[in-house]
Amino acid sequence: MNFKKFKAATVQTSPVFLNVSATVEKAIRFIKEAHDNGATLIAFPEVFIAGYPYWNWVMTPVQGSAWYEKLYRNSVAVNDTEMQPLYQAARDYNMHIVIGINERGTSFGEIYNTNLIINNQGEIIGKHRKLVPTWAEKLTWTSGDGSSLKVYDTEVGPLGTLACGENTNTLARFTLLSQGELVHIANYISLPVAPPDYDMAEAIKIRAAAHSFEGKLFTIVSCSTISQEIKDALRKDVPNIDALLDRKSSAFSGFIGPNGAVIGSPLIDDEGIVYAEIDLAKCIQPKQMHDILGHYNRFDIFDLRVNVAPTRKITFVDGTENE
Repeated sequence: MNFKKFKAATVQTSPVFLNVSATVEKAIRFIKEAHDNGATLIAFPEVFIAGYPYWNWVMTPVQGSAWYEKLYRNSVAVNDTEMQPLYQAARDYNMHIVIGINERGTSFGEIYNTNLIINNQGEIIGKHRKLVPTWAEKLTWTSGDGSSLKVYDTEVGPLGTLACGENTNTLARFTLLSQGELVHIANYISLPVAPPDYDMAEAIKIRAAAHSFEGKLFTIVSCSTISQEIKDALRKDVPNIDALLDRKSSAFSGFIGPNGAVIGSPLIDDEGIVYAEIDLAKCIQPKQMHDILGHYNRFDIFDLRVNVAPTRKITFVDGTENE
């Protein structure tokens, strides 16, 4: 097996709120910067295109309904014209990209929290729909299914991804590990409205460290920030929006190695881009001690069944099957 070495980049920033084209342009600027600094993989935050439904947390469901419509109008399908420059940038800059989108469903009441996996040829090699929206997010997003719990073979190695809170889902994480995942992208949003004693940045780091330490792999974390633009957009409906969305230690972006330790200096709250040199050969030695996919498990006692069939919404039956 060829254990790849490469430079990775991860971004901590805000989208251009509810503006798909401008957010794609912003992403491309980061992709070019990462390329110029020698990276061949870049991670972007959860639902970066083009914004997170913060109104679910700071408004009543009735107030937030108008904002749902705005989000739906700024959600995308993967083949939309507005998305094509992003795929071209992957080709132009030899970049593997994992980026969160609000993906339009087939019904107007259906938006998915989706991570796109794009290779350095500009091809969409996969998309993962968040399995379970977290708490207030259920007012906006539809649940994904097991068909997107996949690890993708790329030029930088076997790559998988989960969005935000589902990085807490032990069985989802094990499903990716069992497919040989060595590079895990965990993307998040800044969540200042968490309970007062909840340190969001520390919680993100703990989840990433747990996955890396248990699976002996690299985790790359990308988290969004809350811009003045986002707060100003919500201010008319929520006059005290600053008090609700201004809070330290709400965002963490960086790299975790196979030993569960942070690589380099992560970004806490600040916007920017950080880099790390990744050597997948470093995933080998730690497994001699704990290989939960092999000698350090008891598959005669435990087994995991995963339904990877896509959800079928309707089946047409014409009554002629037995004729």
